[in-house]
Amino acid sequence: MKMKCFKIRTVNSAQKYGLCCRDLKELRRKACAKLQLPLKKSRVCLAEDGTELSEEYLLSLPDHTDLVLLTPGQTWEGNVKHLLNQLYTRQPEIIEAVREIQTDGQAAEMRTICQNIIQNLDSHFKAEKRKDDKSWFKGIDERFKNKSSYMRDCCRRRIRSYLNEVRCFEVDSAVEDEYEELVRTMHNALTNVDFNGSYFDRSDAEDARLCTDEGWFTCQGAFDKNDCRSNHSINPYSNRESRIVFSTWNLDHVIEKKRAILPGLTRALKDRKGRQINWEYFFDLLFTTENLKLVHISCHKKTAHKLECNEKKIYH
Repeated sequence: MKMKCFKIRTVNSAQKYGLCCRDLKELRRKACAKLQLPLKKSRVCLAEDGTELSEEYLLSLPDHTDLVLLTPGQTWEGNVKHLLNQLYTRQPEIIEAVREIQTDGQAAEMRTICQNIIQNLDSHFKAEKRKDDKSWFKGIDERFKNKSSYMRDCCRRRIRSYLNEVRCFEVDSAVEDEYEELVRTMHNALTNVDFNGSYFDRSDAEDARLCTDEGWFTCQGAFDKNDCRSNHSINPYSNRESRIVFSTWNLDHVIEKKRAILPGLTRALKDRKGRQINWEYFFDLLFTTENLKLVHISCHKKTAHKLECNEKKIYH
């Protein structure tokens, strides 16, 4: 039978050894001798996905396939699952190793990769109270006792800033009083829904928030796309770095606020001719996810959207 060559390792070591054999029995014998493991009840599986080898399967494999030697009681779920398990169970060691790499003057690309690893591993995303994750609250006012209340306030502040832009928008003096009345109506409506702070609050109802119950947010893609092609995601609840980075994400108006919505509202006031303005329609466009998309900064297109209000919805 033709001699075949393989690379083999143990479950607990990444070091590989080259072995040649004619059948599975010979492979097991040589591997156990090389790796100094007992031959009795030993098994061999693919490193790629953990498939245990039979005699026939072994002969069908190409030369230099990566294999893993298993002793009684050991299992192997494949390289990816094994890596994820190592990342989960050995977080402190991995984080420390990554930080050492960062301080060794590595290339910018490597430093970025390392930073991403730290941001995702050095995480206390399940912690909610200030006393359980003090580093997350560094620089945050003492009145916030848990993460959800702070994130809720972050969203409220964004929505309040949109309201201020609406309030400060210059309108024709002929409709100024009516415009101010509409702004007051919208302010009252926002107060009733807590300025939609629920969007960032993972403790709120599932249909009221933009994140999972663990706090993961996913980019919804540019205004003219149905989703994010780059699969951007972030958990600002996980650590201080992610919380800060999340502040650069945008609640982007699909139909633009200053270029379309507010000019459309002022035109509607001028042309109403006794008709009643559908203020709820404009309210939804300005302050709700009917027209707002959460987007990563690189998916936030600054070009004109060239979208207009729906003329059929402007009046009741």
